[in-house]
Amino acid sequence: MQTHVLGKTNRTVSAVGLGTWQLGADWGDVSEADALAVLAASADAGVTFFDTADVYGDGRSEQVIGKFLRDHGTGITVATKMGRRLEQMPENYVLENFRAWTERSRRNLGVETLDLVQLHCPPTAVVTSDEVYDALDTLVAEGAIANYGLSVETCDQALAAITRPNVATIQIIINAFRLKPLDAVLPAALEAGVGIIARVPLASGLLTGKYTPATTFPDNDHRNYNRDGSHFDVGETFSGVDYAVGLQAAERFARLAKDLDGPTTAQAALAWVAQCDGVSTVIPGARSTAQARANAAAGTLGGLSADFNQGVRDLYNELLRTDIHPRW
Repeated sequence: MQTHVLGKTNRTVSAVGLGTWQLGADWGDVSEADALAVLAASADAGVTFFDTADVYGDGRSEQVIGKFLRDHGTGITVATKMGRRLEQMPENYVLENFRAWTERSRRNLGVETLDLVQLHCPPTAVVTSDEVYDALDTLVAEGAIANYGLSVETCDQALAAITRPNVATIQIIINAFRLKPLDAVLPAALEAGVGIIARVPLASGLLTGKYTPATTFPDNDHRNYNRDGSHFDVGETFSGVDYAVGLQAAERFARLAKDLDGPTTAQAALAWVAQCDGVSTVIPGARSTAQARANAAAGTLGGLSADFNQGVRDLYNELLRTDIHPRW
């Protein structure tokens, strides 16, 4: 497994981590036993970075990770998120709430100090607020958190946060269907020493190449109920790509991956993100041990071909750029 330094945390983490949204909620049901097995399989395959949030299953994801950590010791960096337990209004992003939220996450995870806390896709007014960063600095000084960062929706939000001296990491969507962060965000993060956590690397599964027009999803799966963005930013579901267009783009991506003669389509998609200059770790989800091991294997792949990389850009420019690039 390849490793990188995670920005200003100065922690070394695996190039492929694990996103644990699916272990809490919104991707259908996953039993605790299956969730623990996914965590174990990931760790056994060299994954040393887990990403979670206090609202994933109303804390269930954090609790499962906490149980895993108690049973398996240290060596894993855990990043959690806060800010979505109340309405997304700037006046809710204050020290009193930050203390309450981080205390809850510390209990769920069973730790004294949280490795990394990220504001969970806050409004732009929060991203640009001096008082918010002062409050986060206070949490570091008090020992509740070791480092902080932001998970953001847009490149403009990322660029604004990167300028803040104590922001350790930025989490943002990067995948073969979302290339805009490569233009300015990744170079700015490299220059500032800020780590980049790439989320939604498989475009909610589109980039596995396994979906068809007949594919269906459970009622409690965001790939079903949030396609119109009625529950949260539509960019989090299929990367904001129209499903029919996404299937067309995924078919073309699968042909590119086949030419690599080795990795699966999903592994090629993950390796492409992990190998972007400036990306610290990429956080695919997994609902089974087989998925966890396959995802981790993408972090061991060598450099992708120039033809493949150009093919990704051509695909994006021809099918997706017009609709996707201006939005996020």
